[in-house]
Amino acid sequence: MSAPAIPSPAPAPVAPPPVETMTVKVNGKTLQVPKTMPDWQGKPQATTMLQAARCAGVDIPHYCYHDKLPVAGNCRMCLVEFGTPMIGPDRKPVLNEDGSPKIAKSVLPYEPGTPRGAIACATPIAPGMEIYADSPATKQMREAVLESLLINHPLDCPICDQAGECKLQEYSVQHGQAGSRFVEAKVHKPKAVDLGPRIVLDDERCILCTRCIRFTKDIAGDDALGIVNRGSYNTIAAWKEGAFDNNYTLNTVDLCPVGALTSKDFRFKMRVWFLKETKSVCTSCGTGCSITIGSREGVIQRYEPRENDGVNGPWMCDSGRLNYKWVAREDRLKDVMVGGRRSTWTAALKEVSAKLAAAPKGSTAVVASARQTTEELFLLKKLADKLGAQTASVARTGEADKLLVAADKNPNTNGATLNGFAAADLPKVAAGIAAGSIKTLVVFGEDVTQHGIGADLLAKLETLVVSDILPNATTAAATHLLPGAAHAEKRGTFVNVKGRLQKFTKAVEAPGDARAEWEFLHDIVLDVTGQDGFVSIEGLFNQMAKEVPAFAGLEWAKVGDTGVNVPL
Repeated sequence: MSAPAIPSPAPAPVAPPPVETMTVKVNGKTLQVPKTMPDWQGKPQATTMLQAARCAGVDIPHYCYHDKLPVAGNCRMCLVEFGTPMIGPDRKPVLNEDGSPKIAKSVLPYEPGTPRGAIACATPIAPGMEIYADSPATKQMREAVLESLLINHPLDCPICDQAGECKLQEYSVQHGQAGSRFVEAKVHKPKAVDLGPRIVLDDERCILCTRCIRFTKDIAGDDALGIVNRGSYNTIAAWKEGAFDNNYTLNTVDLCPVGALTSKDFRFKMRVWFLKETKSVCTSCGTGCSITIGSREGVIQRYEPRENDGVNGPWMCDSGRLNYKWVAREDRLKDVMVGGRRSTWTAALKEVSAKLAAAPKGSTAVVASARQTTEELFLLKKLADKLGAQTASVARTGEADKLLVAADKNPNTNGATLNGFAAADLPKVAAGIAAGSIKTLVVFGEDVTQHGIGADLLAKLETLVVSDILPNATTAAATHLLPGAAHAEKRGTFVNVKGRLQKFTKAVEAPGDARAEWEFLHDIVLDVTGQDGFVSIEGLFNQMAKEVPAFAGLEWAKVGDTGVNVPL
């Protein structure tokens, strides 16, 4: 008998190639910076002066430059003085008396054959280059650029929506002159131009940075905007009146460094310094864009994208951005109901727990929405396992696009799947009710009458426990109605279509007696199964991470603002 083959040793991991660096000086500080850095598409390009300055912790002001857009180099705000080693006729560096290379500066006093200031956003660094981001000459150039931009800019900051978020205001204070030398009449341009269904343009405020044009063409793929007229009369315009109408137009409002492009939805609604900002996640589709919720006095005023390169970058679609008004609908479910009458949480939960505990094993089904949080789905699955219940969820699909919109219209389909809820099981639940084997149905966040379990089947049930946010035919038939909270009214996590787990926090309070579902689910699970330990969202998440394999090793405190990837 031959000896068993000895397995070959695993190959040693290959170390990544070392990063090539270049020595430069920024404001007198010598540092090594990479020779190449990612451009707006993530491709390597020669490192620019602006990027080198960032490596040194120095911010060079800019308007037209944006990390995620092609470089235009037209605002000139990032002009800086710089110096490069002088080269003699023998093509060797010219040295000072102390042996250091002699530097030829770009600005006065003039050096033969050298340019004046350079735009930092588009000028690549060179070995030995010195960047003077705060020199007197650089400051003088910034003052001149700002003076030029302000010559025809209207003095309407008190009524401008961008006040408080305006880079022209900020840079004017930080880098501008105290007074104006301009005495002529300002050039007047069109005001309140209707660019499309969601955008209003004020051409007088525009500084022609072209961010909106480049985003619309190169990111959204809709070449709808351009510059018309000449000289001081240049304006941004759509190729046709009302033609600016893709699903990403509101990103141009975020990109606009001044108040030229404004959202019709947020226009004249609220001063931004009054807003409370809360980190959250968009629930409009399975992409789960990272967002910031702006609210005041318990009312949501706007959604904005929150930069997350692992999910949505700095963008989000218009439909998701505007999908917040339902949270404040007047017909929100606000009261706990038992048998059609108003009740209290204590009484209702006691009765629900008693009925579930008394239900014969296998006679219950649980339908959970893939719009519930991962933690709530975890609790529902624990309840279903104890009761021997059938489980199901509801699939939602629609059109996708090539940028951010996913075909899956549920924000947490993967969270539901990882916790054992599948949309394919819904017909089994309907069949069980029809056959009489299922007498108790628990529904969270779904109108099952729209998905194959009609009013006739619901009428056959002995107990129908429903939790939802808005009224529907299923809530109307409930024997026990438990009002839930929108994602903006609670904390939790979602897992998007690519397996990115993200957490979100509470922005506003739920109305009336409505509560976060995980809070009262904890009480029901404790009463029915005897399992405790989930008294906080942190503790609940950490317990889930111990029991669900996909979340093994995770802790709430270690999940950052941009989330983590989990295996699907």
